[in-house]
Amino acid sequence: MKKILLFFVILALVLTTFAWIRYGGGDPYPDLSTPPLLNETLLEEVLSFPQPIGNVAVSTTGRVFFTVHPEARPQGNKLLEFVDGASIPFPDGASQARLFDSVLGVVVDRFNRLWTIDHGNHGIRSARLLAFDLDNGELVHDQRFAADIAPGGSFLQDLQVSADGRTVVIADASFWRKKPAIIVYDIESASARRVLESHLSVSAEKYLIRSQNRPMSFAGGIVSLRGGVDGIALGEEWLYYGALSGPALYRIRLRDLTDPSIPDSQIAARVERYTTKPLSDGLSIDVEGNVYITDVEHSSIFQVDKERELRTLIRSSRVRWPDALSFGPDGWLYVADSALADVILQSQEHIRSHGPYKVFRFQPGTEGIPGQ
Repeated sequence: MKKILLFFVILALVLTTFAWIRYGGGDPYPDLSTPPLLNETLLEEVLSFPQPIGNVAVSTTGRVFFTVHPEARPQGNKLLEFVDGASIPFPDGASQARLFDSVLGVVVDRFNRLWTIDHGNHGIRSARLLAFDLDNGELVHDQRFAADIAPGGSFLQDLQVSADGRTVVIADASFWRKKPAIIVYDIESASARRVLESHLSVSAEKYLIRSQNRPMSFAGGIVSLRGGVDGIALGEEWLYYGALSGPALYRIRLRDLTDPSIPDSQIAARVERYTTKPLSDGLSIDVEGNVYITDVEHSSIFQVDKERELRTLIRSSRVRWPDALSFGPDGWLYVADSALADVILQSQEHIRSHGPYKVFRFQPGTEGIPGQ
């Protein structure tokens, strides 16, 4: 009996050590903040919701859509539209359970289609890409990804659609599998491929995120929140992207990603390190080529201009975890506050007691493409 107990003690120690090496620890990340260019009073509250917000997308006509964050383990509606002061299920309440499992990413393309990406509970179930025609609410595209595209442990959670409406680019942060990648999906042929898997530009580095003055680590520090490629922003020519736990913003030409004749090794050679960035979640881009980056540690939004200068644009303690960004009409930039420090691995009681959860907006002074 003593030998059996000793065996299990040793096994537990080995597994704990392995988990800590693979998932735990991490170094602090330097604060890149500069004096904010905008006063935080310019940040407006758009909506308040009792459950944690996931991502947000705004149409050209100002329709606001958002997801409930899947890490909150929601049981009811998961995709909603904010209409006349109320959050109502989209496309309707009856189809929520049929359409959505762990939906997070949402974006509106230039053809007035609302796209969503569902990671299928970290790839345990099928990841699913959906598109809805916003003129009538009808489902117009439905694609489930096979295990070679969205394997177990994957986390497909952000997406963008090309200006011509032919390509969807999806980020796989791969929190558990630790093999992040970018997924390129051709809408017409309904074909997808993983590119840049485990490349430096998409991979998490060993930094320990601090949010709301506490480290994002769990189980006594055995597991830390570290993610690969998370936010992505798609301009006319370039895809900008970076890892949640990464120090750099990268870019690559969209035409290089969409050309199936270019092997992955050559795609990797065409990646460009663009600039240093904070530990970030959401990205967006305006029509002038300025890139917007959330800083999850300091409740702020950064701007990188075309000269690659990184500056704090706006900062407010009202935003607990600035997540997704989406431009709306009239130059408004919308910010989803997912408040992840009060969500990940927290009890339902804790999550409820730390609500409500909000979407904000402000005007950075430039125009963006609504929905992006």
